[in-house]
Amino acid sequence: MEKELMDYVKEKTADLLAAPMCCKELRAAAEAWLAALGTDEESAATKAYVAELEADIMPVDGLIAFTESDAGRALFGEERAAAMAAHGHALKDAGRLYCDCPACTAAAAILEKKAQLL
Repeated sequence: MEKELMDYVKEKTADLLAAPMCCKELRAAAEAWLAALGTDEESAATKAYVAELEADIMPVDGLIAFTESDAGRALFGEERAAAMAAHGHALKDAGRLYCDCPACTAAAAILEKKAQLL
């Protein structure tokens, strides 16, 4: 992997790991990828990391559906869930595909480099 790409993905991975909303599965895949860099396991760890990024990034439609659901209202409370749903609708209206929380933003940035990574 070229140095510029590696540095970029490492930076975005650090952003991802710093995000409190990063789920444990994605956190584990990111940490495993970082640990595998420069080893014989790098290729397999990269594939696993990309697969986990794809599985865990929140599509804006999913954000809207969850925050408008009973489960979303129970988790966030009525007011916060409504505000998050409105934000999701604004993202969708602006043509965004994914949630814009720090974890999803970092994941999307890494996934933009998927073809170069794999």
